[in-house]
Amino acid sequence: MTSKIKYQKNYTEFNETYQLVLPLSLEGLVPDDDSVRLLSHELEELDYTLLYKAYSSKGRNPAVDPKTMFKILTYAYSQNIYSSRKIEKACLRDINFMWLLAGQKAPDHSTIARFRTGFLLEACEDLFYQMVRRLKNAAELSVETVFIDGTKLEACANKYTFVWKKPVGKWEEKMFQKIQEAVMLLNHEYMQSFSVKIDSRIQDLQTITRYLENKCQQDGTVFVYGRGKRKSKNQKYFELFRKFQERQVTYDWHTASFQGRNNYCKTDPDATFMHMKDDHMRNAQLKPGYNIQIGVDSEYIVATDVFSDRNDVWTLIPFLKTMDEKLGFRYPSVTADSGYESEEGYTYLRETRQTPYIKPQTYEKWKRRSFKQDISKRENMAYDAETDVYTCYAQKKLSPVFVKKQKSKSGYESEVTVYECEDCKDCPHKEKCTRAKGNKRLYVSKSFLEKRQESYENILTETGIQYRMNRSIQVEGAFGVLKNDYEFQKFLLRGKTKVKLEILLLCMGYNLNKLHAKIQNERIGFHLFKVKSA
Repeated sequence: MTSKIKYQKNYTEFNETYQLVLPLSLEGLVPDDDSVRLLSHELEELDYTLLYKAYSSKGRNPAVDPKTMFKILTYAYSQNIYSSRKIEKACLRDINFMWLLAGQKAPDHSTIARFRTGFLLEACEDLFYQMVRRLKNAAELSVETVFIDGTKLEACANKYTFVWKKPVGKWEEKMFQKIQEAVMLLNHEYMQSFSVKIDSRIQDLQTITRYLENKCQQDGTVFVYGRGKRKSKNQKYFELFRKFQERQVTYDWHTASFQGRNNYCKTDPDATFMHMKDDHMRNAQLKPGYNIQIGVDSEYIVATDVFSDRNDVWTLIPFLKTMDEKLGFRYPSVTADSGYESEEGYTYLRETRQTPYIKPQTYEKWKRRSFKQDISKRENMAYDAETDVYTCYAQKKLSPVFVKKQKSKSGYESEVTVYECEDCKDCPHKEKCTRAKGNKRLYVSKSFLEKRQESYENILTETGIQYRMNRSIQVEGAFGVLKNDYEFQKFLLRGKTKVKLEILLLCMGYNLNKLHAKIQNERIGFHLFKVKSA
């Protein structure tokens, strides 16, 4: 059956006529108060020297100007578009993206991907902090205090490719015992004196393997495989020690990939398995992810960094050092939640003369009636500072016995004073006070308690109450926008460097959207929310 309808690859040949509609320019189609105009203006003022250095001076020029490409990527991240293919589609269909291109040819997805992971990799952080300094010069930042918080985002990695440190160490130890037994048999069979030491395992195994390989060549050993074939003594020992060597190389690779962690992911070695808040199955499943830290001032994200450590307490000092280096100025005070409290953190803030507004970890417990009635707690015991003695509920003295030193994961050394009760025998309150068979002991770091008390007094002041309220609004609100409104809950790229690039682009888009909202709502120069009085 023949059809009168004919289809063409070129749809303009359907002979349909369309009237030419003015204007031909896109300038009139983009609203005057659209955020894309502000984004283009703000990014135009940045210094792109580092970005242009990533390109070679030889060869052809890039199809799209690098500055324009950066504008497109930043605007895409501000509009919840993260995939390179979706960005390509937006450049072909979205008027705002076309306006940013300003007549240049729309880049394809491979060009966008190469630019993001290649040329922009080193320049993005510099451009982000240029934007932050620009906000500071415009008096948009209070430079009074920085609100710090962290969240965990899922990595682009297989959640079943985990490697744990403890089993690897156990398997390596078992293999080392088998190696010692095999070396003894080898020395007995070949009249040699080989040895494999813990510090030089791989080198010693290579020496034995080379000896056996030469031995096989000298004796003309024929290697046989398959059922019914009997392997010679040379072949058996050579294959055994070659297998030991290969396994040792694997274990060494695992050990190097841990980098002080308890686990890592094979598909993204920089990612660490962590508990995520969005645990829909409610089975405490571990997923590969990163610990993202941000610092917020006046509702703008002024600093961000990526850590593989699951605990926030070890990220505070490195994050503050990064802020000082990149921003070019230091905040006089730091506001954070109880997850950042540590003696090491307090000591660092005192050395840098920054006022801590950090809530103690036991702050909420102190308010409970059960805590106040717990006679085993140090806080509920009377303390005499002159004699350095605690008095328990039974009116017995706990005196200092000795002082021990503890070293943290980062190498910080602290002193802990150990107090012991004079006599807990036949005490009617012992079951409620301690589980120890002997006398009750208290482990107290005097330096930590003194610094904690200072921070506790700070958060109870009028300024401290306002900072705590603004921390929950500004920094936790920023994460709420990024994860829920922007729907960014999983990274697209792999590796710590590329993950940091993604979070920098996301924070850049967030800051520009925040600036746009403040301008339109006439909130320019607004820094802190006021505490509402009853």
